[in-house]
Amino acid sequence: MCDGRVIVIGGGPAGMMAAGQAAEAGARVILMEKKDIPGRKLRITGKGRCNLTNIAALPEFIAHFGRNGRFLRQAFNRFFSEDLVSFLGELGVEIMSERGGRVFPVDEDARLVAEALENWVRQTGVKIMRKSPVEKLLKGDKGVTGVRVSGHDYYAEAVIIATGGVSYPATGSTGDGYRLAEEVGHTVISIRPSLVPLETAGDIAPRLQGLSLRNIKVKVFIDGKKRNEAFGEMLFTHFGLSGPIILTLSREVVDALAQDKKVALSIDLKPALDESKLDARLLRDLMEHGKQQFHTLLKGLLPSKLIPVCCDLTEIAPDKEGHQISTAERRKLRIWLKNFRFEISGHRSFDEAIVTAGGVATNEVDPRTMASRLVRGLYFAGEVLDIDGDTGGYNLQAAFSTGWLAGRSAAAND
Repeated sequence: MCDGRVIVIGGGPAGMMAAGQAAEAGARVILMEKKDIPGRKLRITGKGRCNLTNIAALPEFIAHFGRNGRFLRQAFNRFFSEDLVSFLGELGVEIMSERGGRVFPVDEDARLVAEALENWVRQTGVKIMRKSPVEKLLKGDKGVTGVRVSGHDYYAEAVIIATGGVSYPATGSTGDGYRLAEEVGHTVISIRPSLVPLETAGDIAPRLQGLSLRNIKVKVFIDGKKRNEAFGEMLFTHFGLSGPIILTLSREVVDALAQDKKVALSIDLKPALDESKLDARLLRDLMEHGKQQFHTLLKGLLPSKLIPVCCDLTEIAPDKEGHQISTAERRKLRIWLKNFRFEISGHRSFDEAIVTAGGVATNEVDPRTMASRLVRGLYFAGEVLDIDGDTGGYNLQAAFSTGWLAGRSAAAND
């Protein structure tokens, strides 16, 4: 006798979507949530605003996941951004889009999204078991048969692992799914923080703490060779660098640091101007305002907090008048404006990472169903898989899409 035809482990966005879809497809479903409420991480995502998805077209969307993006094509073909917007609209969650195609709830309140999902899950007939961490998967000769929770066995014809990664562990994401998957023979690709702030050497970043820069370009150099770049917004912190483009670039940086490679970031503060146009701009400013002191002239070029740092790094005296600045000093300023460099000394921990890179190997999971290729009746959804995308709503959409597909597939036991 089965306690539930489908058991879902983990009550995050992937788990709730999987549970509700399986129930709507006719299955009896139990959702096992280790914390006191489902969706704890969802309630704080996007700094509480909840960046749900992105309106980017499918090819571009997939490209934001790097090498494993192709694995998601089948899930996205079945349930994509427009489907999610429609689905949430039916739950009473109104949607708006912002620059970069990012999609948020109109209320900008992640808690309302989590509550709407939980209410929907209940309405589909799913039994939610709170404070129920799964100790192990039960497995027979023909595949998975259920789970064990607090010494009690719950039987099912299908089990979906949707436990998330290990980022923000206080919300319940402590890597349980990796252990459960490995215990039944799955390979787990080494996990590491992704979309994570970076630490820098020296005291320059701490001096600029709280300063946000927009419309700048950042390049990544690994062992002296340019490897990537991004345009947009970044933030200085007491330990180094953060903000959207830093988080996106961090995926490659974390891997390089793990291999003991030397990593540097170069900030182009004036990406709209090439070297010659920038030089002409500087020359014009110095000629037109020749009697102004250097630090005053810089107010037309830089945020005030950055001016003392510029003076220090270019070694141009702040009280030097514009007409006294030499050609060599102007060249030094121009180079610094286009190449404000930081040596990367490390990255922050999983406590501050938005997502986890690594996870259950995708070649051991059928992308058409999210079913395990190794264990019959076992399915995966969300961040527990070896998929991680850029910041911008991509990862949450992947959670919803793989959850939708896993739930529907598990109900049919495809």
